[in-house]
Amino acid sequence: MIEEFWQEFLTAIGKDSTTRYVDCFHFDSSGKAANGCLALVLAGQKKATTSSIFAFECNGEPLPIAGDYSIVTDFGGDPYCVIKTTSVTIIPYGKMTYDIAKREGEDDTLEEWQVTHERFFREQGRILGYEFSESMPVVLENFEVVYTK
Repeated sequence: MIEEFWQEFLTAIGKDSTTRYVDCFHFDSSGKAANGCLALVLAGQKKATTSSIFAFECNGEPLPIAGDYSIVTDFGGDPYCVIKTTSVTIIPYGKMTYDIAKREGEDDTLEEWQVTHERFFREQGRILGYEFSESMPVVLENFEVVYTK
């Protein structure tokens, strides 16, 4: 299903079949949150995502770079859109501003963003083996939707 979706995307935009996506994922770690974030992406409200740099390191994954394509799925793994990374910024968690965080489209204040992201990073850190801190580097990935089914 994912490869068929990818091939449809390549045909729709006229890209060569050797073009690859770097990731196929859903946002967050619960069905409700993942599907909610997907809806925000499809509505054009969510234009960025923030990850712990340690998650990339723990999983042996490269950091995103501008120009990367990714497939976004719902929590069940069904593909809904292709996003293209437009820019990547690494900043300490504690230096996040609302002007930056609001691109994620999920929270109305910086404080809300901090509560939800600290909870997520603490949980993820317990699983992956890193510790959350205010100085922890986070990766802000800005993106645009370039294809929807």
